[in-house]
Amino acid sequence: MTVENGVRVLAGCMVLLSVILTVFVHPNFVWLTVFVGVNLIQSAFTGICPAAYFLKKLGLN
Repeated sequence: MTVENGVRVLAGCMVLLSVILTVFVHPNFVWLTVFVGVNLIQSAFTGICPAAYFLKKLGLN
């Protein structure tokens, strides 16, 4: 798996987790979804992605 695909999988999982937590635990977990979305947007403009950095450290190509 490439780092780019890993970032997509991680972002998707975080969004799904956030939706589940928002519905079943507390409505403020929606901010996790906002954080993921803003991070994806900023990484598109700046080329700096913290998730990609950590996935590279874990050994993805």
